[in-house]
Amino acid sequence: MRLNQNILLLGKKVVLVPYTAEHVPRYHEWMKSEELQRLTASEPLTLEQEYAMQRSWREDADKCTFIVLDAERWQAQPDATEESCMAGDVNLFLTDLGDPSLGEVEVMIAGLTKLGLTKFEAKIGQGNEPSLRMFQKLHFEQVAVSSVFQEVTLRLTMSEPERRWLLEQTSHVEEKPYGAGS
Repeated sequence: MRLNQNILLLGKKVVLVPYTAEHVPRYHEWMKSEELQRLTASEPLTLEQEYAMQRSWREDADKCTFIVLDAERWQAQPDATEESCMAGDVNLFLTDLGDPSLGEVEVMIAGLTKLGLTKFEAKIGQGNEPSLRMFQKLHFEQVAVSSVFQEVTLRLTMSEPERRWLLEQTSHVEEKPYGAGS
């Protein structure tokens, strides 16, 4: 999504940067893992397909993708590449044209108010206990189970108390301009 192409979110432990072509080789290596494919309900892609996917996601109006960097490593080593500091990714999908306040979030580990989102959904494999626990810790609540897809749907609705809690938890995060290799 072009909306996040120039945004870097700097936290205490992680940095979120837009998913660029620089990140594709490492991401592709991660996604060769059968366990990661299973946990993320992903199919294996060739490197060329992964580059095409990255370009597609960057252009799509309904997807917002960030790469998660290890902030300590990234800040401690001025010559470190983003690829060497990668720790995962965060995807946000605008899935319901009838409800532009709803976004589905996916987080993979190996305040997006500009979008106007107030509800977030995460669809997680029933057997992916670490992800289920992580989202529940972030106040997501179970709203559906699909035995067909073996998925649990969790939702976070941003009420005023939830918004205040999230702001407290992320008060240290800084939004900065992003330029590849910063």
